[in-house]
Amino acid sequence: MHPTIPGFTYRRVPVDGDITLNVAVGGSGSPVVLLHGFPQTHLMWRHVAVELAARHTVICPDLRGYGASDKPAEDAGAAGADGPDGAAGLMYAKRTMAADVVALARALGHDRFALAGHDRGALVAIRAALDHPEVITHLASLDVLPTLDTWDVMHGTSAAVGFHLYLMAQPPGLPERMIAASADAFFGHFLDIWTRDPRAIPADIRAAYLAASRESVPSVVADYRASAGIDVVHDQADRDAGNLLRMPVTVLQQDWGTALGFDAAARWRAWAPDLRHSTVSCGHFMAEEAPREVVGAVLDLLTR
Repeated sequence: MHPTIPGFTYRRVPVDGDITLNVAVGGSGSPVVLLHGFPQTHLMWRHVAVELAARHTVICPDLRGYGASDKPAEDAGAAGADGPDGAAGLMYAKRTMAADVVALARALGHDRFALAGHDRGALVAIRAALDHPEVITHLASLDVLPTLDTWDVMHGTSAAVGFHLYLMAQPPGLPERMIAASADAFFGHFLDIWTRDPRAIPADIRAAYLAASRESVPSVVADYRASAGIDVVHDQADRDAGNLLRMPVTVLQQDWGTALGFDAAARWRAWAPDLRHSTVSCGHFMAEEAPREVVGAVLDLLTR
């Protein structure tokens, strides 16, 4: 039996032509959409979602390409044709994935909603807030920088921690074959090294993450490849135009101390004038390691 979020109902919702998303919905009240990260599924929100559902309608989808949602094939010819500067990777551009989220919420009856994302889901959430400011009322981002800033701060030997970003940025073929050849070891590596408290991801949840990731290698790689290409183009266009995140924004970041090497809050302030930025003493998977802190931060955000 596959793990589920207790008390939530599950359905498949069409969002883009014949593409459907797997989504868990629970609670009642003003809507909050929660977007998962890598290498996870909507299950990463299992603690946070239940708590928020006491006051809000909580919507937890698997992103396109992940979990039990549809995984459209990337156009292999286009994806490698123009490198990091052009129009490749539109199938998994964060703009496309953000449009999925807006369409999902509307299909469920919500024209405006608060949005929280972790890791890859946070990148989708940021893009949704930039592209659809009339729809996103509040934005929470967990442990990630906007795409443009992520690439900007990675340099020298310190960039070794992000080796997977460079691997999956390569043209279609090699990264997919390498990862698929040892998928559990690859995805399990991040579940291990990014978790400060291993008990936060119990065996059944870990098995669900690995099984979902094993079946999603091409689409996961396509998601990351887009973030080395078309997503940068979109972020740069917003920066050049002076587009900002005008809604209240909360950012939670794990506490790296001086090892971080850059001022994450300053990076975020350049995008979000109404910002609350704080650190959490846990690993990367903070919704699972520190759910009380995450719930508190989201509830505080929704009062602003």
